[in-house]
Amino acid sequence: MLDLFESRDEVDSAPQPLGPGAMVLRGLAAPQGAALLAAVERVVERAPLRFMTTPGGYRMSVAMSNCGAAGWVTDRSGYRYDAIDPLTGHRWPAMPSVFTELACEAAATAGFSDFSADACLINRYEPGARLSLHQDRNERDFSAPIVSVSLGLPAMFLFGGAQRSVRPRRVPLLHGDVVVWGGAARLNFHGVLPLKEGQHSLLGSCRLNLTFRKAL
Repeated sequence: MLDLFESRDEVDSAPQPLGPGAMVLRGLAAPQGAALLAAVERVVERAPLRFMTTPGGYRMSVAMSNCGAAGWVTDRSGYRYDAIDPLTGHRWPAMPSVFTELACEAAATAGFSDFSADACLINRYEPGARLSLHQDRNERDFSAPIVSVSLGLPAMFLFGGAQRSVRPRRVPLLHGDVVVWGGAARLNFHGVLPLKEGQHSLLGSCRLNLTFRKAL
């Protein structure tokens, strides 16, 4: 298998299991790509993308924003969800309907019915940006899955196990691919390798990731 797929023609369109409770839904979001990007633009007009700082003082390489009832934030005080955007002092923008519908469809397709996301983290990757292996542990209820949508440049997703020591699987992702993990895989470690240079017809030289969660 190639390290990173360059076109949809190289990828089997069938759902790709990653283990119990986890799968890749190839191209599921692609038909809604333009509508999703337009919705992102409306969100970031009110809640601009910004580079957050970890509790240890590290400036993240990925620019972030949020929409929904709660937004994920990090600063010297720690990792948490907050109803208020600390940058603007206002509530995060409401989640666009195109977001909620896609998240519900993806979760149901992966076997998680009745998923109702109340938080969407928007990540913008530019070449060189990465996301270290981590678990999503700031949510109150781990019974709901994570739904992660890729838009723009290809990326190499890392999907590991419940322990950091488990060697992660490399999963190439293209524009429109959606990864869903829950159940036994809900607390699996995951991350993204540094984004490679490239150009995408809709997003230019960057990648967007929309991560839907049940946070509250």
